[in-house]
Amino acid sequence: MKVSVTDECVGCERCVEICPEVFAMGDEIAEVLVDEVPEELEDRVTEAIEECPSEAIVVQE
Repeated sequence: MKVSVTDECVGCERCVEICPEVFAMGDEIAEVLVDEVPEELEDRVTEAIEECPSEAIVVQE
């Protein structure tokens, strides 16, 4: 699974709270720290996607 954060991010840091191994706050929006989400973290990343208020986390095909 690969994910990215779009410019729609409002910087609420919810994804960072849920999965800090994958997400961190950049200057204004969240950033993805890994190229590929480790399998053991996929459930938490899915939760972060669902909890994102601006729907800014996108799964890349």
